[in-house]
Amino acid sequence: MTFLSAIILGLIQGLAEFLPISSSGHLSLFQNFFGLQTAEQSSMFFDVLLHLGTLIAVVVYYWEEVRGMVAEFIQMCRELMGQRSSRPTKEAFEMRRLILLIIVGTLPLLLVLPIKSRVEALYGSTVFIGLALLATGALLFFSDRMGRGHKTLRSVTLTDVLLIGCAQAVAVVPGLSRSGSTISAGLLRGMDRKAAVRFSFLLSLPAVVGANLLSLKDAFQGGVDLSLMPAYIVGVCVAAMSGYAAIGVINRLSERGKFGMFAWYCWGAGTIALILSALFAALNR
Repeated sequence: MTFLSAIILGLIQGLAEFLPISSSGHLSLFQNFFGLQTAEQSSMFFDVLLHLGTLIAVVVYYWEEVRGMVAEFIQMCRELMGQRSSRPTKEAFEMRRLILLIIVGTLPLLLVLPIKSRVEALYGSTVFIGLALLATGALLFFSDRMGRGHKTLRSVTLTDVLLIGCAQAVAVVPGLSRSGSTISAGLLRGMDRKAAVRFSFLLSLPAVVGANLLSLKDAFQGGVDLSLMPAYIVGVCVAAMSGYAAIGVINRLSERGKFGMFAWYCWGAGTIALILSALFAALNR
């Protein structure tokens, strides 16, 4: 792997992971149409590291919330083990509620594990990915035209976050954007735009950590080429910086009511994917 490949893969991972355009769909299309070697194909270890880069982006951007949740989660574990503590403050209660919301929103992902192999098989279908991108565009277009909601993370219900979690679970298929699906689900459930974006990215934390832990064993079994570590580190840094920038862009655009502008991009990308799929199929006859 060259430094240029690491930079390109890191940039794609960082931008497409958070912009509502489906990182998995784009990486699959590039690989199927142009033979671009994805991070997972070149090194599963590098794939894990790139996801670590996007994880760093979320943690840094929402540092106060993440730090508060980790501290409160540790305190909750101590209390469960019988350690006495002072009465939780109002801020502590809010953090505990946020932890509960993220746990509930993550539960639907467990339903995907039994069909993981079937989902992975879809990565080779450019027609399916093209149709999924068209569906993502429609979702973004219509959700952005909903009336502004007023629910915040203090008033959102468990039913709301469970449905947002279901949207995240469905979005594991290539071509459906995770961030686009969860943010749109939040908007459709009446959440404030800023709260919907914030919860979407916080909800990604356990999903990314869980996926990386499941892949870590296979990554080490596949071998780690230490000579490529400098390129790996560059890729991770690019993924983290571009991911951080992408989160900021999404926050600003959603607050201005321009979140749906990505619908046009998804429609264009989906249409091109279908056209190229037809051309490749005709050439291979």
